[in-house]
Amino acid sequence: MGKFWNIGGWKNKFEQWLKNHAWAQSLWNLMPHKYLKRLDYYIMAKFLGTYVFAIALIISIAVVFDFNEKMDRFMQHEAPWNAIIFDYYQNFIPYFANLFSPLFVFIAVIFFTAKMAENSEIIAMFSTGMSFKRMLRPYMVSAAIISIVTFFLGAYIIPKGSVTRINFEDKYYKERKTNTARNIQMQVDTNVVAYIERYEDNRKTGYRFSLDKFDGKQLVSHMTARTIVYDTLHANHWSARDYMIRELGGEREVIKRGNRIDTLIKLTPDDLILMQNQQEMMTNPELSEYIDRQRARGLSNTKEFEIEYHKRIAMSFASFILTLIGASLSSRKMKGGMGLNLGIGLGLSFSYILFQTVSSTFAVNGNMPPVIAVWIPNILYAFIAFFLYRRAPK
Repeated sequence: MGKFWNIGGWKNKFEQWLKNHAWAQSLWNLMPHKYLKRLDYYIMAKFLGTYVFAIALIISIAVVFDFNEKMDRFMQHEAPWNAIIFDYYQNFIPYFANLFSPLFVFIAVIFFTAKMAENSEIIAMFSTGMSFKRMLRPYMVSAAIISIVTFFLGAYIIPKGSVTRINFEDKYYKERKTNTARNIQMQVDTNVVAYIERYEDNRKTGYRFSLDKFDGKQLVSHMTARTIVYDTLHANHWSARDYMIRELGGEREVIKRGNRIDTLIKLTPDDLILMQNQQEMMTNPELSEYIDRQRARGLSNTKEFEIEYHKRIAMSFASFILTLIGASLSSRKMKGGMGLNLGIGLGLSFSYILFQTVSSTFAVNGNMPPVIAVWIPNILYAFIAFFLYRRAPK
C-alpha cells in the first residue's frame, strides 16, 4: 500500500493540495487515518476493491439480462440509443447497485476474508497479539464509507435519476402511471375538505366537485361544480365550471351560481394521481414534506412513502451489521475452503433482503408501524451478528 501511495509522487501532491485548501485540511484531520496502520489500509483496499468488483460483475450481468428482456419493446417504440444508454441504463446501474448494496457488502467481506484466512494471513495477525476486535477496525471504517455513500446516493442523487429512468420506461417500455382516479376526498387546508368523484389526468379535469368549509364542526360554505379544470401555468389555480356556492350563516343562506369561477385550492394533479413506486422518485426532504402534507389532509396512503424514508436509513446501518456477520463467519480457516462460508453468507444476505421485503409488506397491508417494520430485520440480524462475533476466533 505504501509503495502504491508513493508511485509518481502522489503522496507529495496530495499533501501539497491539502496545504492549499484549508477546508480539505480540516476535513482530513477529522478522518480516522491517524488511527489506521498500513495493515488497516491493506484490509480496506481488499474490502472496498472486492465490493466494487462484485458490484461491477453482478450489475453487468443484470444489464445484459435486462436489455435482452426489453430490447423488443425498445425497438418497437423506436427508443433512441442515446436515451437507452444515458436516460435508462445510466440511472438503472446506480439504482440497483444501491438497492443490493447489503448483498455486495456481504459477498465482499465473505470472499476476501475467507481468502485471507485460507492464506493464513489472519493467523499471522493473531500471532502478533492482535485481537479480533482490533482486526475489525478497518472493516468498520470501510463499512462506514459504504454506509455514507449509499445513504447520500439513495436519499439525494438516485431519486432524481429515477425520475428520468421511470419516464423513459413509461414512454418506451410500459406505462406505469394511471390517468384516472375516483372518489377522492381530502383535506386541502385547515377546515377545508374537497371531494372529486372522478379525475382524468390527461385533461387535468375533475368531475362532480365539491368544497366544504367548516368553522369547528359547523359547515359554513358548500361549493359544488360540474367540472373543475387545473391551470397548468399557475400553481394551485383551478377553474370551476357550472358552479354553485352556498354560504351558510346562522338562519340565512346565500346562494351564488355561475358558469365559471377561478379559485385557489391547495391541490395539484400530483396529489390526485399516484404513479407506481412514486416514492422512489423523491429525495428524503421531499418524502418528509409529502408525508406531513398528506397527514395534514387526513389521508392514510403514506405508508409506502414512510417505509421508503426509513428504509434508506436502515439500509445504511445494515452495512455495519452484515460486515460484522461476514467477518465473524469467514475469519476462521476451514479445511473445505471458502465454499461453505460463501454459501452461508449468501444465504444470510438473501434472507435479510427477503425478510426486509416481507416486513415492509406487513407494514403496508397491516397495522405495523413503518419504522418498526423497516428496523426489525436490522434488530434481528444484529443479534445474529453479536452471536457470531462471540464465537469468532479471538
